Amino acid sequence: MSKIPATLKYSKEHEWVRLEDDRAYIGITDYAQDNLGEIVYAELPEEGIGVEANEEVATLESVKAASAIYNPIKGTIDGVNEDLVDSPELINENSYKHYLYSLTDFDVADIDSLLDATAYKEYLETLD
Repeated sequence: MSKIPATLKYSKEHEWVRLEDDRAYIGITDYAQDNLGEIVYAELPEEGIGVEANEEVATLESVKAASAIYNPIKGTIDGVNEDLVDSPELINENSYKHYLYSLTDFDVADIDSLLDATAYKEYLETLD
């Protein structure tokens, strides 16, 4: 079974959200990186743009396929993880440590509406 940290919130599109002060960090789950396989390229979003919930904001390419990343909450992209540009495989090594981008100007209630670890685990069990 995939690792599912209890401290994060999750979307049904397999993104996670970590809240730190006034910033939300967004990444993909262990389940998502495992299904993608070896990630070879990360196309990250542009800083400074406003994004809606469920909007396609990034693309991860693996040796198997390209996969769209959907933004889980409305906000403004204020940073991207530059380490992934040169080393996208870091996501495979630890998908919870290596976020894709961060957001500001979001509503905490939007984060609260996402799945907690237990609900996400139960959701994954319906996919098998």
